[in-house]
Amino acid sequence: MGRTYLSLLLMAVSLAACAQPKKEKNLSMMNNETIPSGVKTDTATFGEGCFWCTEAFFQRLNGVYKVVSGYGGGHVENPTYEEVCDKTTGHVELARIIFDPSKISFDELLEVFWKTHDPTTMDQQGNDVGPQYRSVIYYNSEEQKQKALHYKEKLDKSGSWDKPIVTRIEPFKNFYPAENYHQNYYNDNQNQGYCRFVIAPKLEKFEKVFKDKLKKG
Repeated sequence: MGRTYLSLLLMAVSLAACAQPKKEKNLSMMNNETIPSGVKTDTATFGEGCFWCTEAFFQRLNGVYKVVSGYGGGHVENPTYEEVCDKTTGHVELARIIFDPSKISFDELLEVFWKTHDPTTMDQQGNDVGPQYRSVIYYNSEEQKQKALHYKEKLDKSGSWDKPIVTRIEPFKNFYPAENYHQNYYNDNQNQGYCRFVIAPKLEKFEKVFKDKLKKG
């Protein structure tokens, strides 16, 4: 897989992602913001390649309270990272995003989604290759479905990309949180090779483009 390949090139800096020791899932240790009492939240579920990247982007948006990295869309219950890497589970690496629609809308989240990955490459983002990296939006309501379809059609017609968008827009099926060491990954591992050489440059561009939507402080 792409992350393993990249990490081998950067062996002097870090270990490969798949070579990391397997750890148990522990939801209590996730990096979450406290949701104020009375706030009505909504949920978005996106797959846009490596969930370490996706998590890092959406964590920084004002109005987003929690981002959980995980697996979904496949047929194996409660899969492990190693099983998903074997490309036989049907699962995608996903980010499950809990947000306050009074502060940031689903439309704005869609804008971030489309602008933070290449939606024209089938089962691939950069060196990360495989069906677990496919571009997908799992909608949780008819409203989310229609907005995603509209945005996709609009972008295809705009000619923003030379190739057609291959992002799948499908009803939410399932979601299994990834192992704890995948949660809050970039924030906790900024010196790791993939974080330094892949995620950090993407974040720098992201923060310039979406500076008005970022959390303060």
